Amino acid sequence: MIRFAGQTAIVTAAAHGFGRAIALGFAREGAQVWGCDLLEDELAETRALAAGLPGAIEVRRVDVTDRPRVLAFAAEARAATGRIDILVNNAGGVLGQVGQPLEHVTPEQWQGIFDVNASGPFWFAQAVAPAMKAAGRGRIITISSGAGLGISLTGIQAYASAKAASIALTRQLGHELGPFGITVNCVAPGFVRSNPASEKQWQSYGEAGQRALVEGIALRRLGTPDDIANAVLFFASDAAAWVTGQTLSVDGGR
Repeated sequence: MIRFAGQTAIVTAAAHGFGRAIALGFAREGAQVWGCDLLEDELAETRALAAGLPGAIEVRRVDVTDRPRVLAFAAEARAATGRIDILVNNAGGVLGQVGQPLEHVTPEQWQGIFDVNASGPFWFAQAVAPAMKAAGRGRIITISSGAGLGISLTGIQAYASAKAASIALTRQLGHELGPFGITVNCVAPGFVRSNPASEKQWQSYGEAGQRALVEGIALRRLGTPDDIANAVLFFASDAAAWVTGQTLSVDGGR
């Protein structure tokens, strides 16, 4: 049975990595997916990969820090399909930054990471809430990080703080939106080689550091984008209908 047939799902940062795996996961289960990103060529690849699947993927270029553009994108998706059932806030990252002493961090570096990782999910939640409230049902899932529950392997203070903020926002919105039948949950991935940034980070550890990282994982392997997508599909499904305000660590056991 196709779990998401007839449903509309918005997935941010759908051009590659977690976002692409999540978008394709929903399309395989029959959803009409609206994916966005800044990387238009890779977005087009994500859309093409959905050919022949029960669902489909429509894509748009959207900067998640641009609130008017976020609202317009959500309105377009709702107008085209008549509904918005699922939102996956996947956009985030370190914006090319590296760890440095806190006294060297500029206001622009700090704010940039917060804009993408914390404000973006809030703007998107604002954008989809009216449709979900009107339907009396909805699912909002945000991709946080193990850095939001502990410390960041990158050493980037803003990243750890913004990811912790996304977890707190999940709890808060879970309580606010619960009376409307909307669940709000969070997935906190462990280390996954899912995009150029994580690949650069992996290479920086060297052979000994890579071995130590894997040996610190109970299952003795790195995760994959599909491991994260599977957790998202669970939260979006009826199987998680009585779960809200929660953060699930998907990290192989730490």
